[in-house]
Amino acid sequence: MAASVKSAFPAMAIAMLLAAALPRAALPAQPLDSSKPASTIVDSDVRQEEALSKTEAGKVITAIDRTRENIGTVRKTTRLDTVDIVFLTDAARSEGGPPPAIENKVKQHQDDVAELRQEIEANALLFNAIDSRRVQAEDVLAVEFDNPGKVVIYAAAKPPK
Repeated sequence: MAASVKSAFPAMAIAMLLAAALPRAALPAQPLDSSKPASTIVDSDVRQEEALSKTEAGKVITAIDRTRENIGTVRKTTRLDTVDIVFLTDAARSEGGPPPAIENKVKQHQDDVAELRQEIEANALLFNAIDSRRVQAEDVLAVEFDNPGKVVIYAAAKPPK
C-alpha cells in the first residue's frame, strides 16, 4: 500500500502544478453583454430617483424611527424584487448635510443607524445595490421595507454622473 501511495504522489504533484500554471478565465459576476449591468443585482431590479429632503422628510423620519426593527429585516434579507434608492440631493454632504429635522432624528437613533449601516455593508445584496449607484453606507439615512420583496433606501447623497 505504501508503494502505491509513493508512486501516485509525483503524478498528483505534477497535475497540481500544471493546473496552477494554466491561465484561468475570470467569470464575471454579471454578464458582460448585459445592456444594463448595474440595473440588476442578484436578480433584484435596482432603481433610483432624486428627491428633496423637505418633500420626503415625513417618510424618512418614519423610516428612521423604525430602524431598530428594520435592522433585523436587513440581516435576514437574501432576495428582493426591487431596490429603490432615493437620493436626497439637498441632504448630501456637499450641500451641508440633512436638514435639522432629519439630522436630529438620525442623532436620536445614532446607534441604531450605525448598526443599520453595518448590516447593509454585511449584506451582499444591499451593499452591491448601493455600491452600484456609488452610495456609501455612511450616507444611508434609513431603509423602509414597503412590500414583501421591495426596499426603499434613503441616502443623503447625489447620484453618480
